[in-house]
Amino acid sequence: MATIQPKVMDSGLPAFSSAELSQLLREGLIAGILGAATIAVWFLIVDSVRGQPLYTPSILGTALFKDGVTTPESLGVDLEVVFLFTWVHGLVFTAVGWLASWLLGIAERNPQIGFGILLFFVVFEFGFISVCHVLAEPVLHALAWPAVVIGNLLAAVAMGAYFWRHHLDMHVEP
Repeated sequence: MATIQPKVMDSGLPAFSSAELSQLLREGLIAGILGAATIAVWFLIVDSVRGQPLYTPSILGTALFKDGVTTPESLGVDLEVVFLFTWVHGLVFTAVGWLASWLLGIAERNPQIGFGILLFFVVFEFGFISVCHVLAEPVLHALAWPAVVIGNLLAAVAMGAYFWRHHLDMHVEP
């Protein structure tokens, strides 16, 4: 009697050993924390220069957790909202770090897709800024959107520098 073997689809993606996966998760976590901390420190400096420390996470947290922000200029700093937003911000950056680390792991094994991954992150960054500009225009107006762009670029540079340092032998082919 013949046995039926289930057909397994090969996704074309490399399988990682548990040690490799652990390394990728650790790198992604560290890169995500570096990115989140970089942008948090950037906005702490920007807000402090303006005389309103923690204003940015308070406004963004209010927009995220409450029913939006209609007049952001009139809002004060709410420390509970700042804490909640900082927590969510750290989680999002950790997820982005894990995604970036996983994609770098794939690119190390398949250099031909490395440029596509780089292009993906460039499009992702500009897409994020564009969506924010369309959906959160009053918030960006209150925060001065150039500061948001600079903060995101600083975070991307910090994460990129960390990954670069840990993937010195990686080669990307177009």
